[in-house]
Amino acid sequence: MEKDSNRQPALGWRLRPPDPSSQMITVAIVEDDAGIRRSLEWLLKSSDEFSCVAACPSAEDALRVLPKVQPQVILMDINLPNRSGIECAARIKEVLPATQVVMITVYDDSEKVFNALRAGASGYILKRAAPEQILQAIREVHAGGVPMSAEIARKVLGAFREPAPAPAAENLSRREQEVLELLAQGSSNKEIADKLSISIETVTWHLRHIYSKLHVRSRTQAALKFLSLRKRA
Repeated sequence: MEKDSNRQPALGWRLRPPDPSSQMITVAIVEDDAGIRRSLEWLLKSSDEFSCVAACPSAEDALRVLPKVQPQVILMDINLPNRSGIECAARIKEVLPATQVVMITVYDDSEKVFNALRAGASGYILKRAAPEQILQAIREVHAGGVPMSAEIARKVLGAFREPAPAPAAENLSRREQEVLELLAQGSSNKEIADKLSISIETVTWHLRHIYSKLHVRSRTQAALKFLSLRKRA
């Protein structure tokens, strides 16, 4: 889904309050290209797993609309007019900390990847990804995973291959360090629970304490902080 060179005027955002009784994953789109925005809306509506609750053409519209509908997942373009998707993601995470942001973009350079993840994004996939890959990314991030295109994953995982001690300097308990290391490896909450023989609720409890001690707002930011601490150790 590359950007159409024949750009169309941006459509106004659409607002649909989520149905509390629905089991569908509620998704919002932030994309300035009208053609791509419509394509993503169509893709979501083609599946009974997802409900598209808003489609915004700019960061400004997203910051005004999304706090009202509180989507579970946001598909966020990076190259937005006026205010970038990275800045928008950071602002959204301040007001909607439980919402998962997946950056969906044509860019795959390391600086943009890490800036997006530091801003609080929980996943990063390329627009040329197949439609099913985009839907799978939504499922994965909603389940606690960190979806990434293969090209992006290679860049990030390459940085994590350098062995170093765990970040004891941040006053993490031994169990919190174990949870954080598995999180940094891309494990979901269920996978962490299975590997450590603890409940998913206990994993969530540990993650809350880890976020507080590391001064972060998302699992991806925690993993990046972990990487930074390991490199300094």
